[in-house]
Formats: sequence, structure tokens, C-alpha cells
Amino acid sequence: MEPLFQIKVTCICCEESFQTSRVRPSLKKAVRTDTDFCSYFKSVNPDYYVVRVCPYCGFSSTENFADRLNDKQRAAYFEKMGNQWKYRDYGGERDAATAMDCYKLSLLTAQSIGEKDRVIAALLHHIAWLYRYEGKHDQERRFISFARDAYVRVYETERDSISNAKLMYLIGELYRRLGEYHEAVRWFGRVIHDKKITDAAMIRASREQWQQIREEMTGKGMELPEEMLENGA
Repeated sequence: MEPLFQIKVTCICCEESFQTSRVRPSLKKAVRTDTDFCSYFKSVNPDYYVVRVCPYCGFSSTENFADRLNDKQRAAYFEKMGNQWKYRDYGGERDAATAMDCYKLSLLTAQSIGEKDRVIAALLHHIAWLYRYEGKHDQERRFISFARDAYVRVYETERDSISNAKLMYLIGELYRRLGEYHEAVRWFGRVIHDKKITDAAMIRASREQWQQIREEMTGKGMELPEEMLENGA
């Protein structure tokens, strides 16, 4: 059985229909997952096929984008990207380089139409993962930093409408990966000590990463943050 199958999509920008590939659900089971939710797969990587690129106008979206555009957004997209687009079909099999092209097109699309911060944050984070798969650590760190900043904006503007615990954990974890331990501890501490948070998985993950930071800082002879001295989590 072929790992990919095709679905039909109607572009919300130019309203043309096109085909794009998806990975069969039976092949989507990850063999392992990193602490910031980056997953690894035995054969085909489903992440390569998340972005849907319209071959006619270039509008590149994911299922998390808004369902429709207003006239102002459509005009902004064509001014910044669509008017320069030359027909290109990304609907078939994708390799790492093609997947990266698709994600960067989607990021530019999202920025041009003013998509929500959480959509942009996820795209930035996924681009960091693509660099991680390739072992390009400098670029990975660069995009983790961008994603971290975007997730913080999400927390500041959308905290009432989404899972706070997972978002706070993720911000803490991205700070940890950037070596900014004091900020990481502050975010993990919020998850651990906020009595309103009942997400057991995120509380446990935050405790584990808190302990990981303690070990890393102690191993490097670094002074521990005050929060760690006041309570052992």
C-alpha cells in the first residue's frame, strides 16, 4: 500500500481546486518524541505534508488557518506574495528541502494576511524541527527563539481560549533548549505551582524538565535560580 494518498483542496484565496498529498493514518505513529513534541517516524514523515500549497496562486496554509479570507487579507497576500508567484505544484512526494519550502511559504503567507500568533508560532516551531532533522543546529536554535517569542505572545493574548498548561510548559522547554535556564524555571514553576492547573501530564513533564535544569546547571557549576532554592518542585 502506498504511504501517501491524495485529497482535494479548494484554495481560500483564489478558489481554485487542487490535489495535495497526505500520509496514511496507519503510518503516523511516532517511534519517539522529543521533549518539545518533535516526533520521529519510521518511514514517511507526516510533518512534510501538513502544508497545502495552491499551485495557482501560491497561497500556503495548514488546517489551523482561518476558513476564509476577507478582501483586505486577499489583497495583502497578492501584494506581498501572490503577484510574484509562478505556477508550481507541491502536491506529490516531498523531501526535506521541499517540505522546508512549503513551511516557509506558509509562514510568509500567514504573516502577510495577519494570521493568529498561535498559527505563526506553530509554523516557526515546525521549521525548527525540520532543521533539527537535518542536524542544522544554528538554524534550529534561531527558529526555536522565534517560536518561543511567538508562543509568549500567544500566552499574553490568548491565554483564556487555549490549554494554558501545555503552552506554559512549551515556552519553558524552548527557553531550556536555548540555555536560558532562569526563564525556563519560571515557566515550569507556573505549571507546577498553579493550583488551577490540573493537567497531570504537563505537571509531570514540567517537574522532569525542572529537575533536568537542576542537573545541567549543577553540572556546569552555575548558580541555581531562587525558585529552585525556595522549593524543590
